[in-house]
Amino acid sequence: MSAEAAPARNRASAIDGFRGLAALSTVAFHVWQQYFRYDAEGAHPPVDDPALGAVLSLEVIDLFFVLSAYLLTLSYARAAIDGRSTKPARLFLFRRTIRILPLYVLAVLVVWAMRNPTLPGDWRDLVEHLTFTHVFDRQRIFYTLGPTWSLSLEVLFYLLLVALGPLAVRACRPLRRRGSRVAVCAAGCAALFAAPLAWIAVAHYVFGVPHTDWVVYFGPQARFGGFAAGMGLAVAVVALGDRGRLGPRTALPLAGVGLAGLFALSLDSGPENFTFTFYHPLASLLWAGLVFGTVHVRQQTFWQRMLTARWLTTVGLISYSLFIWHEPVMLQLHKAGLLPVGQSGFPLAMLIVFAVALPVAAASYWLVEYPASLLGRLKDHRGRPREFYPEPATR
Repeated sequence: MSAEAAPARNRASAIDGFRGLAALSTVAFHVWQQYFRYDAEGAHPPVDDPALGAVLSLEVIDLFFVLSAYLLTLSYARAAIDGRSTKPARLFLFRRTIRILPLYVLAVLVVWAMRNPTLPGDWRDLVEHLTFTHVFDRQRIFYTLGPTWSLSLEVLFYLLLVALGPLAVRACRPLRRRGSRVAVCAAGCAALFAAPLAWIAVAHYVFGVPHTDWVVYFGPQARFGGFAAGMGLAVAVVALGDRGRLGPRTALPLAGVGLAGLFALSLDSGPENFTFTFYHPLASLLWAGLVFGTVHVRQQTFWQRMLTARWLTTVGLISYSLFIWHEPVMLQLHKAGLLPVGQSGFPLAMLIVFAVALPVAAASYWLVEYPASLLGRLKDHRGRPREFYPEPATR
């Protein structure tokens, strides 16, 4: 392997490591929610240690948003800032479609059919999930596949990106100074980040909308800050270039600040305080800083070596399947009486869910995700149908 290829491969493996950590944390978080007890005295978490509870209850959906926006915005940032070419929108959307739709549609149909054994069932729930509009339904937002409300935002972000990305490229093309092009891209990302902040502030402090109004606080108008942070990260990486890569003395403290900040947010997330209200925009910035201090480095750091461990990158490979199937697995285990009851059963329940969900996710990846990904070869780099020629006959 060449000297240039090794760092690139390490950075890609680190992204897979992030995905693996996020997927594992998502499973732990939802088991945590399952064992949270509410009574007249309030909420009681299944772990008495506040520090351990903060780790287990850390929400990582913003990391998924940041990673997705960062990776998908890079090509547009390079085109806008350095004049490189971009892939056609149709190719981008085609590859995104084959990436998420086959597994998602299969899971929605299977889980919905299990929960609606007689027709017509809750047909509106099925239609909303298949059209990614359940995030706008306060009642059904968490039906069928609860965590997939975030996929609705992903799909909307794809459409936003293919609309705004080319506009940014055109706006930057007449600008001669590279710094001006960087400023235009950065300003656009800042505006996209500020809009959800303003929405949340007005909704909470002006109109007093409760945090349980899911459509208000889970919709794109409130959660697109995570994507904007990832877009800003892509702009920063391209703007700094290889010369701006961080050394270990800068990268490790930056990653440490990100981790410490995320831990503090999770620890201090009372339902009515400032950090709770603006938890997700703040978390997005911290995740962006953490990712930046991990991938934009000159040499591999201790933190990057942890993320690139084989077992973690393997989980990252199947992370989408794990994200899709872990909740139905958990609920089926609970329905079958295979999970211990009571708050004291939380640690064992988490191990059981992991023990079942990980093999299910691995099977799902190899049987559904990977075969679907091969469809990407049907189009070339310009988005045109690829021609396949038969092998010449040999004697």
